[in-house]
Amino acid sequence: MFNQQSISNVVITAATHGNEMSGIQAIKQWQLNPERIAKFTPSSNVQLHLVNQMAMAANKRFIDQDLNRQFTHKALSENKASRLNEHLIAQNFNDKFGPKGHSATDLLIDIHNTTSNMGPTLIILVNDEFHQQLARFVKTNMPEAIILIEDFQAYDDFGYLCTVGKKGVMIEVGPQAQGILKAKAYTETVKMTELILGFVEAYNSSTLSAMEPVEAFRLGKEIAFPTITVDGATQKAAMIHPQLDGQDFTLLAKGSPCFIDFDGNEIIWEEEDTYPHFIGEAAYNHLHLAFATSSKCLF
Repeated sequence: MFNQQSISNVVITAATHGNEMSGIQAIKQWQLNPERIAKFTPSSNVQLHLVNQMAMAANKRFIDQDLNRQFTHKALSENKASRLNEHLIAQNFNDKFGPKGHSATDLLIDIHNTTSNMGPTLIILVNDEFHQQLARFVKTNMPEAIILIEDFQAYDDFGYLCTVGKKGVMIEVGPQAQGILKAKAYTETVKMTELILGFVEAYNSSTLSAMEPVEAFRLGKEIAFPTITVDGATQKAAMIHPQLDGQDFTLLAKGSPCFIDFDGNEIIWEEEDTYPHFIGEAAYNHLHLAFATSSKCLF
């Protein structure tokens, strides 16, 4: 089915954000019990890595800047002297597992949590046969999984950590508050990761059967909260409407309420029907981002 090269080297990462606990705990458990991972991919070498150790120790998303935006070619090529924590981590990670564009890593699986009610979400950055079959394999074996396609630019142009690999995907599981661990999110994280590894083994052994397209969501754009400026500072002028809050990947129809101001006045969604996600994500609060849109598709 594929004109393929085997996936020989797989890297699984967590603590790209130091307070997203499901992946951190999963990697710790796999490090204690390496046979749990080895049984899924006997044809591949799998490495486990907790990326931002300083942020993890501080139970913070990052120390200086968001690490998951530091993997552009420009940032990776800058001088290492006097660098911020996450810039230096990104460059050292790229040296060890990359380099980006000519990587020694065939597949990089980067594990995240979200405070939004997104369930177990697999984020795909490339629309090609490999990633289509991966998405179909995961969705078929884990019907509750959400497939989110972010293919609005070339793979190499993303600043995401996973793009250090020749191929890279992200696992995003929620809701889970920052800095804590919930059994449901942890279990879904482990299940999705193991399914990806199972796909790799079937891919390497050429035992995959052709699968029909599955439901997926394609990223649209980011939607900001309504804001006002007070004494030169930006403040929110409204909140996410209760009917929308927690309804990730559920239809937001034109004419439906999406925000409510502090006097109780509803603000109506005036654009075309969409499927919001990352609704009220805590990590984006300081950017005043309320949610991202998406359209439903087959993938």
